[in-house]
Amino acid sequence: MPESSPSLSNTGSPEQSSGPLSRRAFSAAVGATAATAAVGLSAGQAAAAPAGPAGTPEGERPFRAARGKHSKRPNILFILADDLGWADLSSYGAPHIDTPNLDALARGGVRFTDAYSGSATCSPTRFSLYTGRYPGRTKGGLAEPIADRSVGLEPTHPTLASLLRTSGYATALIGKWHCGYLPDYSPTKSGWDEFFGNFGGALEYYSKLGLDGSYDLYEGDAEYKDLRYYTRILTERASEYVRRDHDKPWLLNLNFTTPHWPWIADGDVEESAEVVRKIKAGGFGGLFHADGGSVAKYKQMVEDLDRSVGEVLKALRKSGQEENTLVFFASDNGGERFSYQWPLSGNKSSLQEGGIRVPALLRWPARIDGRQVSDLPVFTPDWTATLLELAGTRPHPAYPLDGVSLAGYLLRGERPAERDLFWRVRGERALRRGDWKYYRGAGGPDQLFDLAEDQREQANRAAAEPALLAELRASWERTDAELLPYPA
Repeated sequence: MPESSPSLSNTGSPEQSSGPLSRRAFSAAVGATAATAAVGLSAGQAAAAPAGPAGTPEGERPFRAARGKHSKRPNILFILADDLGWADLSSYGAPHIDTPNLDALARGGVRFTDAYSGSATCSPTRFSLYTGRYPGRTKGGLAEPIADRSVGLEPTHPTLASLLRTSGYATALIGKWHCGYLPDYSPTKSGWDEFFGNFGGALEYYSKLGLDGSYDLYEGDAEYKDLRYYTRILTERASEYVRRDHDKPWLLNLNFTTPHWPWIADGDVEESAEVVRKIKAGGFGGLFHADGGSVAKYKQMVEDLDRSVGEVLKALRKSGQEENTLVFFASDNGGERFSYQWPLSGNKSSLQEGGIRVPALLRWPARIDGRQVSDLPVFTPDWTATLLELAGTRPHPAYPLDGVSLAGYLLRGERPAERDLFWRVRGERALRRGDWKYYRGAGGPDQLFDLAEDQREQANRAAAEPALLAELRASWERTDAELLPYPA
Protein backbone atom coordinates (compact mmCIF):
# COMPACT_ATOMS: atom_id res chain seq x y z
CA MET A 1 0.00 0.00 0.00
CA PRO A 2 1.34 3.49 -0.79
CA GLU A 3 2.47 5.53 2.18
CA SER A 4 -0.39 7.55 3.70
CA SER A 5 -0.58 11.28 3.16
CA PRO A 6 -0.18 13.54 6.21
CA SER A 7 -3.81 14.58 5.66
CA LEU A 8 -5.07 11.12 6.51
CA SER A 9 -4.53 8.56 9.22
CA ASN A 10 -5.75 5.04 9.79
CA THR A 11 -8.12 4.87 12.72
CA GLY A 12 -10.75 2.81 10.92
CA SER A 13 -11.46 -0.83 11.53
CA PRO A 14 -8.79 -3.41 10.78
CA GLU A 15 -10.87 -4.39 7.76
CA GLN A 16 -11.09 -0.86 6.35
CA SER A 17 -7.74 0.83 5.80
CA SER A 18 -7.49 4.33 4.36
CA GLY A 19 -5.46 5.74 1.51
CA PRO A 20 -4.60 9.35 0.73
CA LEU A 21 -7.05 11.69 -0.92
CA SER A 22 -5.77 12.15 -4.46
CA ARG A 23 -4.93 15.59 -5.86
CA ARG A 24 -7.45 17.47 -7.97
CA ALA A 25 -6.28 20.91 -8.99
CA PHE A 26 -8.79 23.64 -9.59
CA SER A 27 -8.94 27.31 -10.51
CA ALA A 28 -11.37 30.18 -10.06
CA ALA A 29 -13.14 31.02 -6.87
CA VAL A 30 -15.46 28.63 -5.07
CA GLY A 31 -17.78 31.37 -3.87
CA ALA A 32 -16.55 34.57 -2.30
CA THR A 33 -14.25 32.93 0.25
CA ALA A 34 -12.40 30.32 -1.84
CA ALA A 35 -8.95 30.81 -3.30
CA THR A 36 -8.37 31.37 -7.01
CA ALA A 37 -5.17 29.37 -7.31
CA ALA A 38 -4.58 25.93 -8.71
CA VAL A 39 -4.58 23.80 -5.57
CA GLY A 40 -5.70 20.31 -4.82
CA LEU A 41 -5.92 17.41 -2.45
CA SER A 42 -2.83 15.83 -0.97
CA ALA A 43 -0.64 13.29 -2.74
CA GLY A 44 -1.32 12.72 -6.40
CA GLN A 45 -0.60 9.03 -6.12
CA ALA A 46 -3.30 6.39 -6.44
CA ALA A 47 -4.29 4.75 -3.16
CA ALA A 48 -4.54 1.04 -2.71
CA ALA A 49 -7.85 -0.72 -2.38
CA PRO A 50 -9.24 -0.76 1.14
CA ALA A 51 -9.12 -4.37 2.27
CA GLY A 52 -12.71 -4.34 3.40
CA PRO A 53 -15.49 -6.89 3.64
CA ALA A 54 -17.65 -7.90 0.72
CA GLY A 55 -19.25 -4.84 -0.85
CA THR A 56 -16.56 -2.38 0.19
CA PRO A 57 -15.61 -0.23 -2.83
CA GLU A 58 -12.74 -1.95 -4.62
CA GLY A 59 -9.70 0.14 -5.37
CA GLU A 60 -8.95 3.83 -5.57
CA ARG A 61 -8.72 5.20 -9.08
CA PRO A 62 -5.41 6.73 -10.17
CA PHE A 63 -4.79 10.45 -9.80
CA ARG A 64 -6.36 12.55 -12.53
CA ALA A 65 -5.94 16.27 -12.03
CA ALA A 66 -8.56 18.55 -13.54
CA ARG A 67 -6.36 21.52 -14.25
CA GLY A 68 -8.10 24.55 -15.68
CA LYS A 69 -11.50 23.24 -14.75
CA HIS A 70 -14.00 25.86 -13.62
CA SER A 71 -17.30 25.66 -11.80
CA LYS A 72 -19.89 27.81 -10.15
CA ARG A 73 -20.90 27.50 -6.53
CA PRO A 74 -22.21 23.96 -6.06
CA ASN A 75 -25.78 22.85 -5.75
CA ILE A 76 -26.14 20.92 -2.50
CA LEU A 77 -28.17 17.73 -2.11
CA PHE A 78 -27.96 16.73 1.55
CA ILE A 79 -29.61 13.36 2.20
CA LEU A 80 -30.34 12.04 5.69
CA ALA A 81 -31.44 8.53 6.48
CA ASP A 82 -33.27 7.95 9.76
CA ASP A 83 -31.77 5.55 12.33
CA LEU A 84 -29.48 3.89 9.78
CA GLY A 85 -26.59 2.15 11.50
CA TRP A 86 -22.90 2.62 10.74
CA ALA A 87 -22.50 -0.76 9.01
CA ASP A 88 -25.96 -1.05 7.42
CA LEU A 89 -24.60 -0.39 3.91
CA SER A 90 -22.77 -3.03 1.94
CA SER A 91 -19.95 -0.50 1.38
CA TYR A 92 -19.51 -0.41 5.17
CA GLY A 93 -19.53 -4.16 5.56
CA ALA A 94 -23.16 -5.27 5.94
CA PRO A 95 -23.07 -8.97 5.03
CA HIS A 96 -26.79 -9.27 4.27
CA ILE A 97 -27.90 -5.87 2.89
CA ASP A 98 -27.28 -4.88 -0.73
CA THR A 99 -27.01 -1.14 -1.40
CA PRO A 100 -25.62 -0.73 -4.93
CA ASN A 101 -26.70 2.88 -5.43
CA LEU A 102 -25.14 4.13 -2.20
CA ASP A 103 -22.06 2.03 -2.90
CA ALA A 104 -21.82 3.76 -6.28
CA LEU A 105 -22.12 7.12 -4.51
CA ALA A 106 -19.21 6.06 -2.30
CA ARG A 107 -17.12 5.09 -5.32
CA GLY A 108 -17.84 8.46 -6.89
CA GLY A 109 -16.40 10.44 -4.01
CA VAL A 110 -15.22 10.03 -0.42
CA ARG A 111 -16.38 7.45 2.11
CA PHE A 112 -15.82 8.53 5.72
CA THR A 113 -15.10 5.76 8.21
CA ASP A 114 -15.04 7.96 11.33
CA ALA A 115 -18.00 10.27 10.80
CA TYR A 116 -20.34 11.05 13.67
CA SER A 117 -23.78 12.51 14.18
CA GLY A 118 -24.23 15.63 16.25
CA SER A 119 -26.16 13.68 18.87
CA ALA A 120 -27.55 10.23 19.58
CA THR A 121 -31.17 10.90 18.58
CA CYS A 122 -33.11 12.55 15.76
CA SER A 123 -33.96 16.14 16.59
CA PRO A 124 -30.74 17.18 18.40
CA THR A 125 -28.69 16.06 15.40
CA ARG A 126 -30.96 18.05 13.10
CA PHE A 127 -30.48 21.11 15.30
CA SER A 128 -26.71 20.62 15.01
CA LEU A 129 -26.94 20.39 11.22
CA TYR A 130 -29.28 23.32 10.69
CA THR A 131 -27.42 25.61 13.12
CA GLY A 132 -23.86 24.26 12.91
CA ARG A 133 -23.79 24.35 16.72
CA TYR A 134 -24.05 21.96 19.65
CA PRO A 135 -27.70 21.06 20.32
CA GLY A 136 -27.28 22.30 23.90
CA ARG A 137 -26.91 25.89 22.75
CA THR A 138 -30.63 26.09 22.02
CA LYS A 139 -33.63 25.24 24.17
CA GLY A 140 -35.13 23.04 21.48
CA GLY A 141 -31.91 21.09 21.19
CA LEU A 142 -32.22 19.95 24.81
CA ALA A 143 -35.18 17.74 23.92
CA GLU A 144 -33.82 14.30 23.09
CA PRO A 145 -35.82 14.10 20.89
CA ILE A 146 -38.67 16.62 20.55
CA ALA A 147 -41.91 14.85 21.46
CA ASP A 148 -44.40 17.70 21.99
CA ARG A 149 -45.24 21.21 20.78
CA SER A 150 -43.52 23.15 23.55
CA VAL A 151 -40.12 23.69 21.89
CA GLY A 152 -38.54 23.96 18.47
CA LEU A 153 -35.94 25.72 16.37
CA GLU A 154 -36.56 29.41 16.91
CA PRO A 155 -37.18 31.21 13.60
CA THR A 156 -34.83 34.00 14.69
CA HIS A 157 -31.86 31.62 14.82
CA PRO A 158 -29.79 31.63 11.59
CA THR A 159 -29.70 28.29 9.81
CA LEU A 160 -27.82 26.69 6.97
CA ALA A 161 -30.83 27.41 4.78
CA SER A 162 -31.35 31.03 5.84
CA LEU A 163 -27.66 31.86 5.39
CA LEU A 164 -27.50 30.21 1.98
CA ARG A 165 -30.72 31.88 0.90
CA THR A 166 -29.26 35.27 1.83
CA SER A 167 -26.31 34.54 -0.44
CA GLY A 168 -28.53 33.67 -3.41
CA TYR A 169 -29.44 29.99 -3.03
CA ALA A 170 -32.88 28.49 -3.54
CA THR A 171 -33.68 26.28 -0.54
CA ALA A 172 -36.02 23.35 0.01
CA LEU A 173 -36.60 20.69 2.65
CA ILE A 174 -38.36 17.47 1.66
CA GLY A 175 -39.11 14.89 4.33
CA LYS A 176 -38.73 14.80 8.10
CA TRP A 177 -38.31 18.14 9.89
CA HIS A 178 -38.51 17.18 13.61
CA CYS A 179 -37.47 20.61 14.88
CA GLY A 180 -40.81 21.81 16.20
CA TYR A 181 -44.48 21.96 15.27
CA LEU A 182 -46.85 24.53 13.85
CA PRO A 183 -47.86 27.24 14.45
CA ASP A 184 -44.56 28.41 15.95
CA TYR A 185 -41.97 26.30 14.14
CA SER A 186 -41.56 25.26 10.54
CA PRO A 187 -38.88 25.00 7.84
CA THR A 188 -40.54 27.91 6.02
CA LYS A 189 -40.00 30.03 9.14
CA SER A 190 -36.30 29.04 9.32
CA GLY A 191 -34.94 29.75 5.86
CA TRP A 192 -36.33 27.12 3.52
CA ASP A 193 -38.30 28.48 0.56
CA GLU A 194 -40.21 25.22 0.21
CA PHE A 195 -41.22 22.43 2.55
CA PHE A 196 -42.91 19.14 1.85
CA GLY A 197 -42.90 16.50 4.56
CA ASN A 198 -43.70 15.66 8.15
CA PHE A 199 -43.13 17.71 11.28
CA GLY A 200 -42.80 14.94 13.87
CA GLY A 201 -40.22 12.32 14.70
CA ALA A 202 -42.02 9.37 13.10
CA LEU A 203 -45.12 8.51 11.12
CA GLU A 204 -46.86 5.44 9.79
CA TYR A 205 -45.75 5.11 6.18
CA TYR A 206 -49.22 4.87 4.55
CA SER A 207 -51.70 6.67 6.82
CA LYS A 208 -49.22 9.45 7.77
CA LEU A 209 -50.39 9.25 11.37
CA GLY A 210 -47.73 10.65 13.69
CA LEU A 211 -46.65 10.27 17.29
CA ASP A 212 -49.79 11.83 18.74
CA GLY A 213 -52.11 10.06 16.31
CA SER A 214 -52.71 13.12 14.14
CA TYR A 215 -52.16 13.37 10.39
CA ASP A 216 -48.64 14.59 9.60
CA LEU A 217 -47.98 15.28 5.93
CA TYR A 218 -47.71 18.92 4.85
CA GLU A 219 -46.89 21.06 1.88
CA GLY A 220 -45.69 24.32 3.32
CA ASP A 221 -47.82 24.81 6.40
CA ALA A 222 -50.96 23.16 5.01
CA GLU A 223 -51.96 19.51 5.20
CA TYR A 224 -51.41 17.53 2.02
CA LYS A 225 -53.37 14.34 1.44
CA ASP A 226 -51.50 11.42 -0.08
CA LEU A 227 -51.91 7.92 1.36
CA ARG A 228 -49.30 6.21 -0.79
CA TYR A 229 -46.10 4.79 0.73
CA TYR A 230 -44.15 7.71 2.18
CA THR A 231 -40.72 6.87 0.78
CA ARG A 232 -42.20 6.77 -2.73
CA ILE A 233 -43.75 10.19 -2.26
CA LEU A 234 -40.52 11.77 -0.98
CA THR A 235 -38.53 10.21 -3.82
CA GLU A 236 -40.93 11.63 -6.41
CA ARG A 237 -40.85 15.08 -4.85
CA ALA A 238 -37.08 15.18 -4.61
CA SER A 239 -36.66 13.94 -8.18
CA GLU A 240 -39.03 16.64 -9.39
CA TYR A 241 -37.06 19.29 -7.51
CA VAL A 242 -33.67 18.37 -8.94
CA ARG A 243 -35.11 18.15 -12.48
CA ARG A 244 -36.27 21.76 -12.42
CA ASP A 245 -34.67 24.42 -14.57
CA HIS A 246 -33.11 26.29 -11.65
CA ASP A 247 -31.84 29.79 -12.30
CA LYS A 248 -29.69 29.86 -9.15
CA PRO A 249 -27.74 27.35 -7.06
CA TRP A 250 -29.89 25.32 -4.70
CA LEU A 251 -29.88 23.49 -1.38
CA LEU A 252 -32.15 20.49 -1.00
CA ASN A 253 -32.35 18.80 2.39
CA LEU A 254 -33.84 15.38 1.63
CA ASN A 255 -34.75 13.74 4.94
CA PHE A 256 -36.09 10.22 4.58
CA THR A 257 -37.83 8.53 7.50
CA THR A 258 -36.52 5.17 6.31
CA PRO A 259 -35.55 2.88 8.06
CA HIS A 260 -37.12 4.32 11.26
CA TRP A 261 -39.92 2.34 12.90
CA PRO A 262 -42.70 1.33 12.33
CA TRP A 263 -41.33 -1.56 10.30
CA ILE A 264 -43.53 -1.07 7.24
CA ALA A 265 -42.11 -1.79 3.79
CA ASP A 266 -43.66 -0.77 0.49
CA GLY A 267 -46.62 -3.09 -0.07
CA ASP A 268 -47.18 -4.04 3.60
CA VAL A 269 -50.75 -2.77 3.62
CA GLU A 270 -52.05 -5.36 6.10
CA GLU A 271 -49.29 -4.60 8.62
CA SER A 272 -49.93 -0.91 8.06
CA ALA A 273 -53.62 -1.35 8.89
CA GLU A 274 -52.73 -3.19 12.10
CA VAL A 275 -50.32 -0.46 13.19
CA VAL A 276 -52.95 2.19 12.42
CA ARG A 277 -55.48 0.31 14.53
CA LYS A 278 -53.06 0.31 17.46
CA ILE A 279 -52.19 3.98 16.98
CA LYS A 280 -55.85 4.92 17.13
CA ALA A 281 -56.35 2.73 20.17
CA GLY A 282 -53.35 3.92 22.15
CA GLY A 283 -51.15 6.41 20.31
CA PHE A 284 -47.38 6.11 20.61
CA GLY A 285 -47.22 2.42 21.51
CA GLY A 286 -48.67 1.35 18.18
CA LEU A 287 -46.31 3.52 16.16
CA PHE A 288 -43.30 2.28 18.15
CA HIS A 289 -44.15 -1.17 16.76
CA ALA A 290 -42.52 -3.12 19.59
CA ASP A 291 -44.24 -6.31 18.44
CA GLY A 292 -43.19 -6.03 14.79
CA GLY A 293 -40.25 -5.98 12.47
CA SER A 294 -37.41 -8.39 11.79
CA VAL A 295 -33.91 -8.43 10.34
CA ALA A 296 -35.45 -9.41 6.99
CA LYS A 297 -37.94 -6.53 7.11
CA TYR A 298 -35.20 -4.09 8.06
CA LYS A 299 -33.10 -5.31 5.12
CA GLN A 300 -36.08 -4.70 2.84
CA MET A 301 -36.48 -1.13 4.11
CA VAL A 302 -32.79 -0.25 3.77
CA GLU A 303 -32.64 -1.66 0.26
CA ASP A 304 -35.72 0.38 -0.61
CA LEU A 305 -33.95 3.47 0.72
CA ASP A 306 -31.03 2.64 -1.54
CA ARG A 307 -33.29 2.35 -4.59
CA SER A 308 -34.94 5.64 -3.69
CA VAL A 309 -31.63 7.46 -3.43
CA GLY A 310 -30.70 5.90 -6.77
CA GLU A 311 -33.84 7.34 -8.38
CA VAL A 312 -33.06 10.83 -7.12
CA LEU A 313 -29.45 10.60 -8.30
CA LYS A 314 -30.64 9.38 -11.70
CA ALA A 315 -32.93 12.41 -11.98
CA LEU A 316 -29.99 14.63 -11.02
CA ARG A 317 -27.82 13.06 -13.70
CA LYS A 318 -30.48 13.45 -16.37
CA SER A 319 -30.95 17.09 -15.40
CA GLY A 320 -27.36 17.86 -16.40
CA GLN A 321 -26.49 19.18 -12.94
CA GLU A 322 -24.60 16.18 -11.58
CA GLU A 323 -21.09 17.51 -12.20
CA ASN A 324 -21.48 20.58 -10.01
CA THR A 325 -23.81 19.19 -7.36
CA LEU A 326 -22.30 18.23 -4.03
CA VAL A 327 -24.19 15.18 -2.78
CA PHE A 328 -23.86 14.21 0.86
CA PHE A 329 -25.45 11.17 2.49
CA ALA A 330 -25.45 10.26 6.18
CA SER A 331 -27.63 8.99 8.99
CA ASP A 332 -29.00 11.22 11.75
CA ASN A 333 -27.74 8.85 14.48
CA GLY A 334 -26.81 5.23 15.04
CA GLY A 335 -29.03 2.29 14.27
CA GLU A 336 -31.78 0.75 16.35
CA ARG A 337 -33.34 -2.67 16.95
CA PHE A 338 -32.51 -4.51 13.74
CA SER A 339 -29.47 -2.52 12.64
CA TYR A 340 -26.10 -4.12 11.86
CA GLN A 341 -23.26 -2.18 13.51
CA TRP A 342 -20.45 -4.63 14.13
CA PRO A 343 -17.93 -4.09 15.65
CA LEU A 344 -19.38 -1.06 17.43
CA SER A 345 -21.06 -1.20 20.84
CA GLY A 346 -24.29 0.61 21.68
CA ASN A 347 -27.01 1.97 19.44
CA LYS A 348 -29.34 4.94 19.04
CA SER A 349 -29.70 7.07 22.20
CA SER A 350 -26.25 6.06 23.48
CA LEU A 351 -22.96 7.94 23.18
CA GLN A 352 -21.13 4.70 22.62
CA GLU A 353 -19.81 4.42 19.07
CA GLY A 354 -22.89 2.55 17.82
CA GLY A 355 -25.12 5.44 18.85
CA ILE A 356 -23.24 8.25 17.13
CA ARG A 357 -20.89 6.86 14.48
CA VAL A 358 -22.67 6.91 11.12
CA PRO A 359 -22.07 6.18 7.44
CA ALA A 360 -21.17 9.35 5.54
CA LEU A 361 -20.57 9.73 1.81
CA LEU A 362 -19.62 12.86 -0.12
CA ARG A 363 -19.48 13.27 -3.90
CA TRP A 364 -18.70 16.40 -5.94
CA PRO A 365 -17.45 15.41 -9.40
CA ALA A 366 -16.31 18.92 -10.34
CA ARG A 367 -13.87 19.07 -7.45
CA ILE A 368 -13.24 15.73 -5.76
CA ASP A 369 -11.97 12.47 -7.19
CA GLY A 370 -13.80 9.25 -6.50
CA ARG A 371 -12.81 5.96 -4.83
CA GLN A 372 -11.42 7.67 -1.76
CA VAL A 373 -11.63 6.73 1.90
CA SER A 374 -11.05 9.13 4.80
CA ASP A 375 -10.72 8.27 8.47
CA LEU A 376 -10.67 11.90 9.63
CA PRO A 377 -12.95 12.21 12.68
CA VAL A 378 -15.78 14.58 11.71
CA PHE A 379 -19.28 15.30 13.01
CA THR A 380 -22.50 16.90 11.85
CA PRO A 381 -21.72 20.58 12.66
CA ASP A 382 -18.61 20.33 10.47
CA TRP A 383 -20.77 19.82 7.39
CA THR A 384 -22.66 23.04 8.10
CA ALA A 385 -19.43 25.01 8.27
CA THR A 386 -18.08 23.25 5.17
CA LEU A 387 -21.14 23.91 3.03
CA LEU A 388 -21.26 27.57 4.04
CA GLU A 389 -17.63 28.06 3.00
CA LEU A 390 -18.05 26.21 -0.29
CA ALA A 391 -21.06 28.41 -1.04
CA GLY A 392 -19.12 31.57 -0.23
CA THR A 393 -21.30 32.30 2.79
CA ARG A 394 -20.25 33.43 6.25
CA PRO A 395 -21.91 32.36 9.51
CA HIS A 396 -23.75 34.96 11.55
CA PRO A 397 -21.21 36.63 13.89
CA ALA A 398 -23.62 36.47 16.83
CA TYR A 399 -23.99 32.70 16.45
CA PRO A 400 -20.48 31.22 16.12
CA LEU A 401 -20.30 27.70 14.75
CA ASP A 402 -19.09 24.73 16.75
CA GLY A 403 -18.13 22.80 13.62
CA VAL A 404 -15.06 23.47 11.51
CA SER A 405 -15.02 23.78 7.75
CA LEU A 406 -13.49 20.83 5.91
CA ALA A 407 -13.22 22.74 2.63
CA GLY A 408 -9.46 23.08 2.93
CA TYR A 409 -9.15 19.37 3.68
CA LEU A 410 -11.35 18.31 0.79
CA LEU A 411 -9.97 20.73 -1.79
CA ARG A 412 -6.37 21.32 -0.74
CA GLY A 413 -5.42 18.41 1.51
CA GLU A 414 -5.12 20.63 4.58
CA ARG A 415 -5.77 18.49 7.62
CA PRO A 416 -7.70 20.45 10.27
CA ALA A 417 -5.91 21.20 13.52
CA GLU A 418 -6.56 18.62 16.20
CA ARG A 419 -9.70 19.48 18.12
CA ASP A 420 -12.19 17.77 20.38
CA LEU A 421 -15.50 16.34 19.22
CA PHE A 422 -18.03 16.81 22.02
CA TRP A 423 -21.33 15.10 22.81
CA ARG A 424 -23.77 15.38 25.68
CA VAL A 425 -27.07 13.67 26.33
CA ARG A 426 -28.95 13.23 29.58
CA GLY A 427 -26.94 10.84 31.73
CA GLU A 428 -24.05 10.36 29.27
CA ARG A 429 -21.03 12.28 28.12
CA ALA A 430 -18.41 11.69 25.43
CA LEU A 431 -15.46 13.46 23.84
CA ARG A 432 -13.08 12.33 21.10
CA ARG A 433 -9.58 13.73 20.61
CA GLY A 434 -7.55 12.01 17.92
CA ASP A 435 -7.84 8.28 18.56
CA TRP A 436 -8.85 8.70 22.19
CA LYS A 437 -12.41 8.74 23.44
CA TYR A 438 -13.59 9.77 26.89
CA TYR A 439 -16.95 8.28 27.83
CA ARG A 440 -19.20 8.12 30.87
CA GLY A 441 -22.44 6.19 30.70
CA ALA A 442 -25.50 6.66 32.86
CA GLY A 443 -24.39 6.26 36.46
CA GLY A 444 -21.12 4.69 35.39
CA PRO A 445 -17.45 5.56 35.94
CA ASP A 446 -15.29 7.57 33.58
CA GLN A 447 -13.85 5.41 30.80
CA LEU A 448 -11.12 5.92 28.23
CA PHE A 449 -10.76 4.06 24.95
CA ASP A 450 -8.14 3.99 22.20
CA LEU A 451 -10.39 3.74 19.15
CA ALA A 452 -7.48 2.94 16.85
CA GLU A 453 -7.09 -0.36 18.68
CA ASP A 454 -10.52 -0.84 20.20
CA GLN A 455 -13.48 0.40 18.20
CA ARG A 456 -15.73 -1.83 20.29
CA GLU A 457 -14.94 0.16 23.46
CA GLN A 458 -14.19 -2.84 25.63
CA ALA A 459 -10.62 -2.15 26.82
CA ASN A 460 -10.96 0.67 29.36
CA ARG A 461 -7.61 2.50 29.56
CA ALA A 462 -8.65 4.88 32.35
CA ALA A 463 -6.37 3.34 34.98
CA ALA A 464 -3.40 3.17 32.59
CA GLU A 465 -3.75 6.80 31.39
CA PRO A 466 -5.00 8.84 34.37
CA ALA A 467 -3.49 12.15 33.23
CA LEU A 468 -5.04 11.89 29.77
CA LEU A 469 -8.38 10.90 31.26
CA ALA A 470 -8.31 13.95 33.54
CA GLU A 471 -7.40 16.22 30.62
CA LEU A 472 -10.23 14.97 28.42
CA ARG A 473 -12.73 15.12 31.27
CA ALA A 474 -11.74 18.72 31.99
CA SER A 475 -12.15 19.61 28.31
CA TRP A 476 -15.61 18.06 28.26
CA GLU A 477 -16.61 19.97 31.40
CA ARG A 478 -15.38 23.30 29.98
CA THR A 479 -17.60 22.90 26.94
CA ASP A 480 -20.52 21.64 29.00
CA ALA A 481 -20.33 24.79 31.15
CA GLU A 482 -20.99 26.90 28.05
CA LEU A 483 -24.24 25.11 27.22
CA LEU A 484 -27.78 25.46 28.50
CA PRO A 485 -28.59 23.21 31.45
CA TYR A 486 -31.19 20.50 31.01
CA PRO A 487 -34.55 21.42 32.53
CA ALA A 488 -35.18 19.75 35.85
